[in-house]
Amino acid sequence: MNRDTPLFRLWVEFRDNRIAVAALVVIIAIAVLAILAPLITPQDPYNLAKLVLADARRPPGTVGSGGYVHWLGTDAQGRDLLSAILYGLRISVLIGIAAGAVAFIVGATMGALAAFAGGRTEMLIMRFVDLQLSFPAILLALVLSAMLGQGHLQMITALAAAQYAYFARTAHGAAATERAKDYVEAALSTPLPARLVLFRHILPNCLPPLIVVATVQVANSIALEATLSFLGLGLPVTEPSLGMLIANGFQYLLSGRYWISIYPGIALIVLIVAINLVGDQIRDQLNPRLKR
Repeated sequence: MNRDTPLFRLWVEFRDNRIAVAALVVIIAIAVLAILAPLITPQDPYNLAKLVLADARRPPGTVGSGGYVHWLGTDAQGRDLLSAILYGLRISVLIGIAAGAVAFIVGATMGALAAFAGGRTEMLIMRFVDLQLSFPAILLALVLSAMLGQGHLQMITALAAAQYAYFARTAHGAAATERAKDYVEAALSTPLPARLVLFRHILPNCLPPLIVVATVQVANSIALEATLSFLGLGLPVTEPSLGMLIANGFQYLLSGRYWISIYPGIALIVLIVAINLVGDQIRDQLNPRLKR
């Protein structure tokens, strides 16, 4: 990598924060384990035909009827909990990234378009965004999930619709600053179409604050998906998302079978905290006022 590039300088500053580097390593490890889940897990928790009810609620470290050790125990359906957590992490990471990407594209485009167009268009778009921001994201996600039903696409749509306003507000502020600069006025005086000026000149310069928002919203999407699945409004019960695993074991906590809820909860917390730590470090580096 060229040492004079901004990306290399960004990495040099990033690696000086050991906590952020450790969080990044955790994220990479979780992503690798989630991708390789079908190859390294002893059981496919999606395959209901291979679940044995006699293996239900086995404590950690016991050997099941399949002949392998359940290192984290089993849940109420007889799923190997380690396998279910790794598959659940796949779902959480996929939905979090997909919902964040959709919200990023829609929100950034709306915010930049409002700042670029100005006038009545800006007023209508931003008043609509402000109206949505007045409601908690969890409330909007609950309503949309109940309306759209269960499924991956429905969940991604609900989460993106509940979160795009954060990107729109951030993009509007950054694009309004860029819109007033001389290079944008010079570009508009050329025969270039206005849309090219918007997407080639304004939006790229709005990326730093949007990247920070994206890291936060990906973590929020993962937490919202787990919350909705815990409440029974997320993914189908046949898919072991982390929220569903926590919900399945909640009723057994008082009976001493803590592992059914505790271990998926720990995995969820570690993933969200790691993403937020990386996002905080990126925010500090991209914001000159926060640089140490």
